Amino acid sequence: MSSPRDTMELPEATIRSHYAAALALLQGFDHAPRLASPRSTDPAPERSPGIPGRPRFRSTTPGLVSRPTTRPGTVHLLARIESAADDGLPTPAIATAAQALRRALAIALAIGETLADRTGLEELKKANLETRLPETRRAEFSELLTAEALAVLHTFGNALAFLLAPHLGETTVEIGGVDEVLTDNPALALHGALWELDQDIAAFASDDAHLLATLAAYAEGLMAKSRARAETAARLAPFTTASWKVDSDDLTIAGFTPAAKARGTTLTMAFKKPSEVIGNHIAKYQAMKLAKMLMAYDFDRKLNPFAELGGFIFTFMGDGAPGTGKTTLIQMMAGLLNDYCKAAGYPFRYQNFSIDQIDSYQGKSGQNAKAFISTILDPAVIGFGTIDDIDQIAGKRGDRQSSAGQQEVTAVFMEAFAGANTVVRGNCTFGMFSNFPENVDDALRQRAGARFLVDGPQSREDYIDILSLLLGKNHAIPLGTHDLFAAQAIQRAVADSFASHNLPHETGLRAVWDKVSADLGPLDTLAKLGSYLKAIQTADPRFTGRAVKNITDAVKVRAMDVDLPDDWMEKPDLFLFQPYDRKVQMLREMIRPITVEMVVQEINRYADSEFRYADKSDEVAISGMVRDMGRAEEAKRRYLEGRG
Repeated sequence: MSSPRDTMELPEATIRSHYAAALALLQGFDHAPRLASPRSTDPAPERSPGIPGRPRFRSTTPGLVSRPTTRPGTVHLLARIESAADDGLPTPAIATAAQALRRALAIALAIGETLADRTGLEELKKANLETRLPETRRAEFSELLTAEALAVLHTFGNALAFLLAPHLGETTVEIGGVDEVLTDNPALALHGALWELDQDIAAFASDDAHLLATLAAYAEGLMAKSRARAETAARLAPFTTASWKVDSDDLTIAGFTPAAKARGTTLTMAFKKPSEVIGNHIAKYQAMKLAKMLMAYDFDRKLNPFAELGGFIFTFMGDGAPGTGKTTLIQMMAGLLNDYCKAAGYPFRYQNFSIDQIDSYQGKSGQNAKAFISTILDPAVIGFGTIDDIDQIAGKRGDRQSSAGQQEVTAVFMEAFAGANTVVRGNCTFGMFSNFPENVDDALRQRAGARFLVDGPQSREDYIDILSLLLGKNHAIPLGTHDLFAAQAIQRAVADSFASHNLPHETGLRAVWDKVSADLGPLDTLAKLGSYLKAIQTADPRFTGRAVKNITDAVKVRAMDVDLPDDWMEKPDLFLFQPYDRKVQMLREMIRPITVEMVVQEINRYADSEFRYADKSDEVAISGMVRDMGRAEEAKRRYLEGRG
């Protein structure tokens, strides 16, 4: 971490005093590129204030094509942005982009003005204008202008990225490098930056999502380029050793350090501690591990080392009977993430998608689901999204009892969790919970990469522990012969739980296991394990290649079964604030080799869940048919009696 800084307030009045200059830059200026080549030869039309950037009507008379009146090299960034509006009216995204650009420019100009005053550059500028600048100070003057230009450029990119962060979705744009970085003076520097940004918008901003993504990508590139140029520049100490706080935006400008903070959510739920989760040993252990995994996310690289190394859980399903502790598990994991993020200063965002968001209006349910997904996927936050009672929210395809809204939600979740455009950065996870997972669409259920069986307290010790916990301390009943909460010692309980999957639990899967074992002997080679998988698929055709992928992902999680020390969460400097490559190195040193035992246990764990779902689903279907047949027989009997 950097050393303590002298943090000062950047007054709102100072920022707003630069609004006029910022707006003038957005409305138009001339610039001849020096370092970059133009991407577009189609300049945005010059316009007067209040006139839409794109005409409402276009002549269809052949030969009457309007010609642009702008001069080559003229930049009208505001008109460029507004020209994206198809009907001449700016969309909310266009308004957001324009506001963010003006605000970021005003903040950058205010920082430049403050630096010029602190370094004495303001006096040198006056002397230069009056042709009384001493020859002996010209080198100093040039160096200070370069320092101010770099500070203004980085602040502009930093503020723009920060202001846009809450509005970004998963759309990304690769703009390439940022080239037109000029450091002769701040005015020329901003001209070059806005000229190149105008070129990028013309090339990549095909719609609202791509407009915001283009602005964000350019801001990131500008910060990186100006930071690299600053490594060899002089007289930057007044900028790098101080920081300025913009209170209204909750933005801190701290030298060339990006402001990675984004808006999280304030949680009011009743958090649970791990000791308050009785039983559910594997589910509790994996939830605790997943909370720490999420914290390894690197905001600069926008990637989690666990996602790169192959041990990250992007989606999981928790299933169990009512009252077994699914809600308690959610409260525990959300509480852990909330506390970890507070210690690290990271933004945390939790959201639950509930049955209330299924709407009767066509398309609205799908929009609600997309908004939920985008909120959690935001790469500027640590996100945890839950879908409780997913069997009621997402309908089975082909099920006539499912509403159109439920079908829309299913389609959105399937695309988001394992679609062609799904990108797993490792900053968020989605948990699906259900009392009746057999009622969830098969393809959607198989998109849950991990399975958490939430079966509640099981042993005599579990029931003593939960009774003691729920009674509280307002009693004098003796405990008796029992080591309170010893059965909840997580490492021992988890080891026992995993070992229990050396053999299948479900009757149907046990029959497959017995036959394969009798034919092949111990499953100790890849060929034998593959034969076991094929035998499972023969018994249950729904056991597909996606199931095998989920199993191998679970095995990789076991190999990455590293218990990140609590100190790493409480003291972020030890791990969380380390550079990305250092994080990867630290984790590689903790990886365990994959064993046959791990693979067998994970095959059995996953296949058990599928057979359990299938058995329940079949039983429900059979019971329904029996009930319908009984009704038909009773109706027939009453009909015949009535005729008689």
